[in-house]
Amino acid sequence: MNDQTDAIAADRELKQKLRAMWAQGDYPALASELISELGAILVEACHIKSHQRVLDVAAGAGNAAIPAAMMAAEVIASDLTPEMFDAGRRQAADRGAELEWKEADAEALPFGDSEFDVVMSCLGVMFAPHHQASADELVRVCKPDGTIGLMSWTPEGFIGKMFAAMKPFAPPPPPGAQPPPLWGTEDHVRELFGDRITDVQTAKKTVSITSFHHPEDFVHYFKSHYGPTISVYKFLGDDENRAKDLDKALTELAGTYLEAQGDSTAKMDWEYLLVTAKKARTA
Repeated sequence: MNDQTDAIAADRELKQKLRAMWAQGDYPALASELISELGAILVEACHIKSHQRVLDVAAGAGNAAIPAAMMAAEVIASDLTPEMFDAGRRQAADRGAELEWKEADAEALPFGDSEFDVVMSCLGVMFAPHHQASADELVRVCKPDGTIGLMSWTPEGFIGKMFAAMKPFAPPPPPGAQPPPLWGTEDHVRELFGDRITDVQTAKKTVSITSFHHPEDFVHYFKSHYGPTISVYKFLGDDENRAKDLDKALTELAGTYLEAQGDSTAKMDWEYLLVTAKKARTA
């Protein structure tokens, strides 16, 4: 095989692994139980209106796509892992929302140039391994003067630190892959898009999580629900000592973020970066 064929085969294998990773556990339940409010926040920031064509990239079960559809927009929820679509369809039906679901790679979107008024991603596109390829696709499918809206975990926030804590226990990243939380850095986002976007608005915000009363509760939940965490533990296999070390690292991290409240509940604040911009007319 030549180099180009090898590269295509390697990319296909990588995407199959990523699809399998996110199909593990129950990310739709996690998104619904912990961070359901974030989709509506992104939709509001993008000022989505009726009859607009909207693409949600790496949409999962539609945490942002469903609220967008409830604004009477014409919405496509796309994701590399269509195993999550059934949960999304059930949620959409329960809320009376109509939208289209389509399997798609964020780095090679199956849509034409300048198709959408709004292109958004809620904690999704950040996990595509090649950031520049994804950014290029977001710009390509957005109409000139259209809106690009992104929500990403920050490196210095809880989820970013969780990925840093898991890194010593995980397999090495594939060649060319970049850490997901880089999308939560304003400088990185601006570098990816360059002068192809204008009217950039950024804000760091937090979502408050009250589902975990003890650090161990968080670790148990993510070991059963969150694909990236499940994958790291699977990589450790039967190495019980390493698994215990990872348990300890995650438990200690969660403990530094859990704050006891006066009503006997506990709260964690998870930081994210919200970015909205317009596609430049000359992009």
